[in-house]
Amino acid sequence: MRSTAEARRATVLNAAVSAFARTGFHATPVTAVAAAAGISEAYVFRLFSGKLGLFVAAAGACFERIVVALEAGAERAGDAGPEEVLEAMGDAYAELIADRDLLLFQVQAQAVTDVPEVAEAVRAGYKRVATFVRSRSGASDAQVQQFFAYGQLCHLIVTAGLEQVAEPWARALTAGIRHP
Repeated sequence: MRSTAEARRATVLNAAVSAFARTGFHATPVTAVAAAAGISEAYVFRLFSGKLGLFVAAAGACFERIVVALEAGAERAGDAGPEEVLEAMGDAYAELIADRDLLLFQVQAQAVTDVPEVAEAVRAGYKRVATFVRSRSGASDAQVQQFFAYGQLCHLIVTAGLEQVAEPWARALTAGIRHP
């Protein structure tokens, strides 16, 4: 059984991902996260070392959710080859980013990588994901790069709503890509 502080920490991180996804790091006050989590701002500061610490922890939680989803996708693929495992991981990731908050949080985090602690958290998150993808799938570096490139294209398609644009340029970007 988790302690109250651990449970509250998880609740605050979920609220933080949602709040920061909507208004970004700079425009989101800790009071908004605390209110969304149903706790006091003072308690948030007891759990995290300020707004930056909260944002960095939320980034870690975001990447944790990604790894868990990719792991589930890989499990569905079983002992298949790299291409099949990557496809199953991609499908699991597409399901995960149907949660727009998680997707938009990633975009917001990348947007503030001029803050050294955020840049470090984003790099650590991608390191963890890339290392997992490569080791679990057995894919080559080129395949891992293509997997990530495809994922970033998926981010663009979902955030910009390109699947709803019936113009040739949008059809070219969305061809063959499906999302739940």
